[in-house]
Amino acid sequence: MATSAGAGQAHINMGFIAAIVAVATIGGFMFGYDSGVINGTQDGLNRTFDLSSLGTGLNVGAILIGCAIGAFIAGRLADVIGRRAVMMIAALLFIISALAAGAAPSSEIFILARIVGGLGVGAASVLAPVYISEVVPAEIRGRLSSVQQVMIITGLTGAFLANYWLAGVAGGSTAPLWGGHPAWRWMFWLQVIPAAIYFLALLIIPESPRYLVLKGRDSQAEAVLTRLFGADTARTKVAEIRGSLAADHHKPKLSDLIVNGKVRPIVWAGIGLAVFQQFVGINIVFYYGSVLWQSVGFSESDALATNVISGLVSIAACVLTIFTVDKIGRKPLLLVGSLGMALTLGLMAWSFSTGVFTPTGGLHLTPSIGKIAFISALAYSALFNLSWGPIMWVMLGEMFPNQIRGSGLAVAGFFQWIANFAISVSFPWLSANVGLPVTYGFYAASAFVSFFFVRAMVKETRGRELEQMEG
Repeated sequence: MATSAGAGQAHINMGFIAAIVAVATIGGFMFGYDSGVINGTQDGLNRTFDLSSLGTGLNVGAILIGCAIGAFIAGRLADVIGRRAVMMIAALLFIISALAAGAAPSSEIFILARIVGGLGVGAASVLAPVYISEVVPAEIRGRLSSVQQVMIITGLTGAFLANYWLAGVAGGSTAPLWGGHPAWRWMFWLQVIPAAIYFLALLIIPESPRYLVLKGRDSQAEAVLTRLFGADTARTKVAEIRGSLAADHHKPKLSDLIVNGKVRPIVWAGIGLAVFQQFVGINIVFYYGSVLWQSVGFSESDALATNVISGLVSIAACVLTIFTVDKIGRKPLLLVGSLGMALTLGLMAWSFSTGVFTPTGGLHLTPSIGKIAFISALAYSALFNLSWGPIMWVMLGEMFPNQIRGSGLAVAGFFQWIANFAISVSFPWLSANVGLPVTYGFYAASAFVSFFFVRAMVKETRGRELEQMEG
């Protein structure tokens, strides 16, 4: 359908835009599913491959190595072969990884399979938000880009539900299921279904008009923009995009991130957003949630159910962001999230500090303290997904000028996944040797420091056209 809009955008084809966003954000679902499926398979991995605590960290964190490489390569490759083409490659990588991880005969093969999946996750994580930001109107860009985080959490929750269901049918994650294969292997194989849907759906959406102008294919860009905004706006927009590129019209390159021998401030802002999003420890909840709750007295079934509850709360928080991000703005939500997460993480650290170790090495919390820890964890997840979860991806997709968007995303995405890897792989060792109170205390401190980083380094982007971005 077409709807009227403000000056300069007479006919916005919201039906077409909605279809594009729906397809692009399947990449977010795959990002979430591939990241979350490991949560609930760790007992199976430990028993099958006889893993140490370090080995568990490597098997869980292996995907993140691929993510860092995938994000960096995808950001640069998107300027060479296009946004849509790279997303299609990511979909194929998801399929290959799911099949190989489920069938892995050894820890080494499993790690390789997860690295392959990580390449897809890294690519999808940076390209879905930038693709969306390049095809939607500025006044609703924040809310539509935030759908990416909703789909990430939906993918995580989908993985949690699938794991819960498969473990329930089999009688446990390590119990045999169809074909005599243990349930934990089927948790990976089930991912092939949404990955195949993602690949096929990508065939029906167009390439980004910003990329088409970048490659000198102005007529094709104008055709896409005409379908999006009407003929008059399309012609004007092509000229604006062309004017926003480098004065000498050279192709985007990594060195564009440096001006007068210094890295652009906008690049440092992007790197900081990416790193702080991980230093607050959110992926410990995603990757180790079931192990964490079992360690403080929950059964495997209750721990898996807790993951589902956390996922549903997170989805609700993301939906709230969709309705507020273009009204309140990006920066205020980040600031609220930073302070809120510092408080709730601090409560979790305090709760764990009151625990008593059991003879088996678990941490026993009193019922009242256990409730405080659980409620704090839910509030923390909600605050993250109200703020830093979606807003970081929204801003990375829109904050860089057209000339450096691919390169800026490549660098910021690389640092995001390196930080993710460092936090995720270190958690088993830290929790065993330093303790949960100190570990969560670090995440709380990071959230507190991020408040001051946002105040000093982050500029509001609400309502600004991509051609107006500076840095």
